[in-house]
Amino acid sequence: MTTPPDPAVSKPARHLWEIDHPYYCQEGNYFKAGQHTPFASWTSFAEETLFVRADRDQNFLIRWDWRKPGFHEWDGPEYLLLFFVLQRKAWLCSVEMPVTEADEPAVRAFLTECADTMRATWAPLLDGAPSTPRLV
Repeated sequence: MTTPPDPAVSKPARHLWEIDHPYYCQEGNYFKAGQHTPFASWTSFAEETLFVRADRDQNFLIRWDWRKPGFHEWDGPEYLLLFFVLQRKAWLCSVEMPVTEADEPAVRAFLTECADTMRATWAPLLDGAPSTPRLV
């Protein structure tokens, strides 16, 4: 007889660079140049911008990608991309910064806060079951 898995025992978290999102998001903004900002490091991004300290609803993170050599066919430098919608201005922008494995706890904490905002936005439609694609 097989014992079912204990739901109280959580799976170990995957590293952020191990997660491969479907499709991709283009840096910047198709309709306006200059909407992609590079930063020197995660620390400089966290200290210099309002994205980290500001209202999560106004600076709505819609996607992140941690690119690390050896993962998902990436062989360039290691860096983090963050994609935001500034909702009050209907403005899409992105930022990029080099990261290291040592940055992961701080990045994960930030992403978790942003995920809570995303979850609250979509909560009325989330029932725990994946939706079935609708064919038109």
